[in-house]
Amino acid sequence: MTFSIAIGPNIRKSAYFDATVRDGVRGFSVYNHMYIPGNFGDPAGEYDRLINGVAMWDVAAQRQVELQGPDAGRLAQYLTPRDLSKTRVGQGRYVPLCDHAGWLINDPVLLKLSEDRYWLSVADSDIHLWAAAIGRERGWAVEVREPDVSPLAIQGPKAADVTAALFGDWVRELRYFGFRQTELDGIPLVLARSGWSKQGGFELYLQDRSRGLDLWDRVKAAGVPFDIGPGAPNDIERLESGLISYGADMRWQDTRATPFEMGFGPLIDLDSGHDFVGRAALSRLAAEPPARQRVGLTIADTPPLPGSPVPLWQGDAQVGHVTEFAYSPRLGTTIGHALIRADLAEAADGLHLRLEGRHHAAALNPIPFVK
Repeated sequence: MTFSIAIGPNIRKSAYFDATVRDGVRGFSVYNHMYIPGNFGDPAGEYDRLINGVAMWDVAAQRQVELQGPDAGRLAQYLTPRDLSKTRVGQGRYVPLCDHAGWLINDPVLLKLSEDRYWLSVADSDIHLWAAAIGRERGWAVEVREPDVSPLAIQGPKAADVTAALFGDWVRELRYFGFRQTELDGIPLVLARSGWSKQGGFELYLQDRSRGLDLWDRVKAAGVPFDIGPGAPNDIERLESGLISYGADMRWQDTRATPFEMGFGPLIDLDSGHDFVGRAALSRLAAEPPARQRVGLTIADTPPLPGSPVPLWQGDAQVGHVTEFAYSPRLGTTIGHALIRADLAEAADGLHLRLEGRHHAAALNPIPFVK
């Protein structure tokens, strides 16, 4: 069965939309109220480029929430339980955000551009509304807005070669999550060593959406010697590498989780003395072992992909849910991520999924599957 997605004014186009259409995009999803490419018609080839070569991705839907003003750092610190006191300008941090009950509501990368200006590079949710409301209610001098910023990702083992061809070899010295404000032929950018894969890569945070086609074509041209091609964030690779997907693994209401269940315990700083949203709830949660734990699974056969979390069973008892699974070409089997009862996270027999009237056996596997 074939479906289509309507292109209308209620969903925004990215700065690279026309370039992706020209270069053969075959499917879109919607992320942060914006179209994001899903594939370019060759899933196997796009996966291979990411694993063995280099790919370029339109990830402009990875929106930024900008905090700017004298109290920008104060608000940034109040939004996350992670201690930001030692974060330097030019340094990024992976920061869990929780609500007042301790549930995870996002897991952005925070970029500190200056002492009074921060970006939160957010997953699919309206965090700008949350942050703006908290800043206003606290009476702090900080403006919260969505700036004109459109990330473009270069990902894969050859990503550093392409990025160095564009900017120079200094990019190879950037540390992971490190970034620098720069430009490319007059195109204003923030260049970061980051991206939603474990294959190595960079993100070019374009700061003028009118230059989207220019930037796309410059990256494409620089990548020709390395056989670059367009693609999209890859669910198979993220499962193999153990990356967390907010939309799949811990989304509000559907599959919500605490930071301790997701393995974020080391990022929850209850001893630094700073106040933050959910501090009381997280203090209570930290005092007890988590009820569930995130695990990897290998799954027998090639079950149909439901496109949503599914129950995980042991006999006739539901013991968790599988948040996402897919067939891994590198491993030759279907793999998935799950939240399971904590007492079963180390050893459990008889696990299975039930899909379309069939049982598919599942076995625990360490995350990541591929290092």
